[in-house]
Amino acid sequence: MTEAATTTIEHPLTPTLAKTANVLAKAALLLLLLFAVLHPDQANLRDKAAGMRAIGYPLMAFTVPVLWWALWRDRISFPWLPDLLITITCFTDILGNRMDLYDTVVWFDDWMHVMNTGLLAAAFVLLTLPREVGFGRVLERALAFGATAAIAWEVGEYFAFISRSTEREFAYADTLGDLSLGTAGAVLAAVVLHRAWRRGHLLDPRPLT
Repeated sequence: MTEAATTTIEHPLTPTLAKTANVLAKAALLLLLLFAVLHPDQANLRDKAAGMRAIGYPLMAFTVPVLWWALWRDRISFPWLPDLLITITCFTDILGNRMDLYDTVVWFDDWMHVMNTGLLAAAFVLLTLPREVGFGRVLERALAFGATAAIAWEVGEYFAFISRSTEREFAYADTLGDLSLGTAGAVLAAVVLHRAWRRGHLLDPRPLT
């Protein structure tokens, strides 16, 4: 019998709440995106790249499940928490637009840049780093992914709608602020994850490496 055939995959107990939240967030995301495409005005996404969000967000939200099924299911149990963190970033952006929070709550956009970049960085670290590493490596990995994600978002946002918007004259200052906030979110994610690991939390499932 080969080594691969004798390998046992551990299936750590994942809280039912995390699994349920993940499934519900994905379903709600798809419904909100469908509504946004059909009714962009009511979704407050007129001239805000509703079509690109309708394509990009499902790709993001289902990347981990597809890769896990195709490449990882024989190596690790399904990474529910990282997958949920990624889905939340997509869901909260669409929900925030639907509720018009970006235009009615002054600090909401800033909070989203901190939170969502932090969540994405945390998901990447959980998927790729051993739990025994020091804080320096956690911070390095979180910043590498978080800063890259923040830059990619700003570039995509500019070409998707800001370049044709009246807001473009303020885009430079806003972009610098958003990049700084995203970087702060990545640092916060590194601190929280490292402290959680040192206290024996969030250790499962093991990383892909």
